[in-house]
Amino acid sequence: MNRAVACLAGWWCRPAPASRIAWLRVLTYAFLWLDVFDFTGDVIAHGYGAAELYRPVLLARLLHVPAPNPVTVQVLRVAILAGAVVAAAGWRPRLSGTVVALAYTWWQLVNMSYGKVDHDHLAILAAVWVLPTAGVASSRDDSRGEAAGFALRCVQVAVTGTYFLSALAKLRMGGPDWPTGATFAWSIVRRGSWLAHPLLDVPHLLVAAQFGLLTAELLSPLLLVLRGRWRLALVLFWASFHLVTYLGIGIHFLPTAILLTAFLPLERVAAWVRRPVVREPGYGRSPATSSSGTPRTGNGSSAS
Repeated sequence: MNRAVACLAGWWCRPAPASRIAWLRVLTYAFLWLDVFDFTGDVIAHGYGAAELYRPVLLARLLHVPAPNPVTVQVLRVAILAGAVVAAAGWRPRLSGTVVALAYTWWQLVNMSYGKVDHDHLAILAAVWVLPTAGVASSRDDSRGEAAGFALRCVQVAVTGTYFLSALAKLRMGGPDWPTGATFAWSIVRRGSWLAHPLLDVPHLLVAAQFGLLTAELLSPLLLVLRGRWRLALVLFWASFHLVTYLGIGIHFLPTAILLTAFLPLERVAAWVRRPVVREPGYGRSPATSSSGTPRTGNGSSAS
């Protein structure tokens, strides 16, 4: 039992580069600005709407989160935006990150208490809570630590859980016949682009795609065990899936797509930025100048 616990702890807290956490923070907190102003901007409108429309989700009920009001939503927005800038800059990351986590969680509880739950926000919610636990992290810090490894692993598990739990939800709600249904066809009819409409003429291809998606989601935990090129191939598969989904039916899954980078060696970005410029001997020197800087005459001898 102790050996199993030690093995799990070693896997979950495997040391990771601090610079990877620093880059992941920048991506995460930058997304919050886009999310607050665009994707979940309706929270502001909810604050000015009728309180009777508020139907809190389970966690909001357990935490006794009240119905939003104009003051609440405006304060939450300022706290998220200001805190995200401070946390991304690496100043007091535990304090600023915790402020962002509290405000953003409240924001999302309000957002999801009006009839629609965005499961693509699972990973981003996990990220804002675990990234502060990594402490100070610089994009130029190549040291590896268990705190960075723990935060990184939590984000990876949340990303994987988004896909895997989606498959379980499909089977729970639609049953084993979900892949043979018309989910993709209905999505294309409802909100498909001109790129997707021709697929309506090939229903068997849509059914095959549904089987493929369900299989990929059930196999998504492989992201946690694969290494090297195999993991990169799987990350690229999911990134391509999100791109095709966006182009076809306008669903982006951007928070999940962004946090797929938790599976990539982001610290190599810093290494590339710091890479010295290697210049060939004589770079920038006029061809008519000798190695000592003395101008040459036409016959190749030094001028007196």
